[in-house]
Amino acid sequence: MWRATVFTLFPQMFPGPLGVSLSGEALARNVWALESKDIRDHGLGRHRAVDDTPAGGGPGMVIRADVLSASLDAGLVAEDARPRLLLSPRGAALTQSRVRALAAGDGAVLICGRFEGVDERVIEARGLEEVSIGDYVLSGGEIAAMVVLDACVRLLPGVMGKAASGVEESFEAGLLEYPHFTRPRAWEGREIPEVLLSGDHARIKAWREAEALRITRERRPDLLAKRPARGPSREA
Repeated sequence: MWRATVFTLFPQMFPGPLGVSLSGEALARNVWALESKDIRDHGLGRHRAVDDTPAGGGPGMVIRADVLSASLDAGLVAEDARPRLLLSPRGAALTQSRVRALAAGDGAVLICGRFEGVDERVIEARGLEEVSIGDYVLSGGEIAAMVVLDACVRLLPGVMGKAASGVEESFEAGLLEYPHFTRPRAWEGREIPEVLLSGDHARIKAWREAEALRITRERRPDLLAKRPARGPSREA
């Protein structure tokens, strides 16, 4: 079973959206397991303080190394080899290839930051890997953790209806996904492209490849720059 453990100041936020739709159904079927750990259980003093002012001055507060390390040490066994992901805007960008690697493993540990972040020393001492879901800042790591988990869980065996659903989609081939159409055939004067109604699977495949290239070139040329060189493809 794929296991996720989330360390957070707001355990009541979980499972949240992960408890419905594909991820929720998979959770109910024990395809994966989710547990949340309250960092504040290891807070200090009567008010269970978890943060303090930043060394060197500056605005905001920082999660203390002693508090977070105590929470991690109590919630995880030493033999737990799952990746320890700290959701952070300064982390490495989450990619589909990284998601696939995570989904292929035993699970993940996710640490949700708050305030200005966490003490750098606990990141180093506990081997935390900083991961970012985008070039923007959230109020905390909880929503980012949900994004990571949703991306991973949908790839677990038996979660999606068809295995191909996880292959023919954006980023899987280094491209954005081609356009989709369904009934009705005509809608507000717009027709489904004739090639998709032809029944010619080779032409359909070539059209989809060409459209994926076109859309990627227009919207995310950076992806093409990273894509391995490939032979010429047929275009409809």
